[in-house]
Amino acid sequence: MTDSKTPSGATSPRRRDGSLRKDLVEAGISILRDKGIEGLSLRECAARAGVSHAAPAYHFKNLTGLYTAISARGFELFSESMDAKRQEAVRDPRDQLLAICEGYLDFAVGHRELFLFMFSGQDMDPQNQYFDTVSSRAYRILSETCAPFVEAGTDPEEIELLVWSLVHGYTHLAMVNKKRPKHIGTALPLLPDLLRHLDFRNRT
Repeated sequence: MTDSKTPSGATSPRRRDGSLRKDLVEAGISILRDKGIEGLSLRECAARAGVSHAAPAYHFKNLTGLYTAISARGFELFSESMDAKRQEAVRDPRDQLLAICEGYLDFAVGHRELFLFMFSGQDMDPQNQYFDTVSSRAYRILSETCAPFVEAGTDPEEIELLVWSLVHGYTHLAMVNKKRPKHIGTALPLLPDLLRHLDFRNRT
């Protein structure tokens, strides 16, 4: 088996079980956390993962491929956070809706830089089917939870985008709460207190 050189000059076996790719993605996430997107590069990922600088190019081809893989991992964690809250909640549609919104907020607060990166508008690989699958799953969770509130004759996307806009906007406000204008007050209202003002009726 061919050895690959590490930046320190040592050698390590080339891994063929997919673990190196995962390590590089995790390295990219840690770079985002420490340095932001400006510090994210194929070479920096290699250095942090302790492998040859050529290793990321082998797995991702280019920076767009790396961005796509990191974002895909983010959407995996994002969906898991929303789904876990949904599974814990009672089956009442309002509670289910609130649950995924709480999962949304929990993920963003716990993975701030990754969350911002996922929704930063960076170009992703349009041919990457796995990214399409995991990002679609996140939206499907939203769609399924909003479905009971879609009145006959209403486009489901109108309700979905309404909820998404509210929770996404609230999430950004919560993340920058210390920089809010003084006239807003001392603290943001709790998310459940905002959602109760929406005139959602269970249509099932």
